[in-house]
Amino acid sequence: MKETFLLMAPPGAGKTCVGRILGHRLGMPVIDIDDDVLERTWGMRVAVKLSEIGGDGFIEEEGKAVCRFAATGSVISLTGSNPLHSDAMRHLKRSGLAVYLDVDTEDIMQRLSRMKVNRIVGQDAGVSMREILHYRNQFYEKWLDARVLCGTGDSVEDVADKVLRTLLRYEDSESEVFVSTRSQMSSDPKFFSDVVIEGLAPDGGLYVPKKGFPKLEPSEWLRISSHATRAVAILENCIHPMDVSPVELSTMVCRAYGQNFADQSVVPLKHLTDHQYLLELFHGPTASFKDLALQLMPQLFAHCLPQMCNYLILVATSGDTGSAVLNGFRNLKDSDWERIGVLVVFPENGVSEIQKLQMTGFQEGNAKSISVLSNFDFCQRSIKRMFGDSSLIGHLAVEYATVLSTANSINWARLLPQVVYHCSAYMDLLRNRTLTFGDPIDVCIPTGNFGNAMSALYAKQMGIPIRKVICASNHNCIISDFIASGKYDLRNRKLQVSNSPAIDILKSSNLERFIHHASGGDGSLVRDLFLNLERERIFKVSETLRQKINMELQAGWCSEEDCLRAI
Repeated sequence: MKETFLLMAPPGAGKTCVGRILGHRLGMPVIDIDDDVLERTWGMRVAVKLSEIGGDGFIEEEGKAVCRFAATGSVISLTGSNPLHSDAMRHLKRSGLAVYLDVDTEDIMQRLSRMKVNRIVGQDAGVSMREILHYRNQFYEKWLDARVLCGTGDSVEDVADKVLRTLLRYEDSESEVFVSTRSQMSSDPKFFSDVVIEGLAPDGGLYVPKKGFPKLEPSEWLRISSHATRAVAILENCIHPMDVSPVELSTMVCRAYGQNFADQSVVPLKHLTDHQYLLELFHGPTASFKDLALQLMPQLFAHCLPQMCNYLILVATSGDTGSAVLNGFRNLKDSDWERIGVLVVFPENGVSEIQKLQMTGFQEGNAKSISVLSNFDFCQRSIKRMFGDSSLIGHLAVEYATVLSTANSINWARLLPQVVYHCSAYMDLLRNRTLTFGDPIDVCIPTGNFGNAMSALYAKQMGIPIRKVICASNHNCIISDFIASGKYDLRNRKLQVSNSPAIDILKSSNLERFIHHASGGDGSLVRDLFLNLERERIFKVSETLRQKINMELQAGWCSEEDCLRAI
């Protein structure tokens, strides 16, 4: 590591101590802006200078001094107020990587109290220490290149360890690659940006992260309080900063979950009865749980696009995905919307009247929806065939400079944001004091395409103690039959239209990701199973694998009569 590292945080976060530990471990000189730059420049202690000229004057003089300073190959501990001066931060970041030590406010308050610090730069009369610390967060968020989420009570050694891991991750972008569920060997590395654009892997499989999901510590989970902060913290750990910077990601999250959800908490958790709670996912602009992913996914997609191409997003929907996709992509800025087209295909008689009106009401610009006289499985199968049709792909590329992609949950950027609300629900149970961290929960999910269920299993990988994912089906109960028998059998099976059209699906795409996960990443097995499903309309897993599946999944189904009676 030869780059300069800038440690950025409020006073009392431990920047100086962490900097010394890092300098020792990395064999790099350590520079403290307070001691080594400001006091040498001014010939007096920082506290004396502050008392002489006051807060606003101090920030300006501090900024001027920093702009005259330069260093390379060093660990630099910034002052808590450096990020408040834009020119100084732009100067420092020309040669340095800004690492934000995101330390718990309570820890900072306790340290400042022990240090007998009762006022910091910029804190006016009548403003509490807590308020000024909260105010400063926006400046740290503005300049960071990498965040180190520190748990409550973390020691400086703990923080230094996390910083070192963060720096190694930042420099080793090559390690965070994706593989197809059907791959048998390493091929050209695929990164987050690649899989977002491609949607489906060339071999027909679905993309998954090769190393699996990062795991957060309990103390880190307890730091994140709202849906937006949870989304930022989770997605920063799942998307490499070289693909999407933390600043850009935070901006996208704020735009996705800021003003366009009817409930301020975005996904309110309501007590149902006894130990049962209901996570309300219908407060988005189209009243579909798909909004939770599809208010963010189009922004990620547009960010990852190469500038020289147009893109056509193909979407098969059994109801609610279509309107959520159209709404999400419509909200992109004009320059992105001009080169992205969206085509939604839905079964004419397989969606509700409201869903049909939502989709057909979006016929504007580059967004279109069309109905077909068949079922959802036909729509999904047709789109997959388009992706495999080299003559069609070549024609679009040559004649229109257009590349195909998808926004169904087979696209990684569609599935990933759904992990957030499963984590968020557990954190709300902790905040309500219903649970303490580590207490297990079961998650019951109506599922057809298995994307929502798969995102819950990914939340479990990240450290949320989910005991069982329970898949709830209607009379199109192929998932529950598979979980019970280990046999996925489409022969002599017809899709039955129901009052729950979103789960009227027989061919569950994301089940492929789950079998890849349950089999320990056996791409050959997954390829053989799903090729057999395409040819023979059936596959069966071994008894050993079925038992492993049952350790994580349970399933059941109800009739239309039972469903309507419950409603």
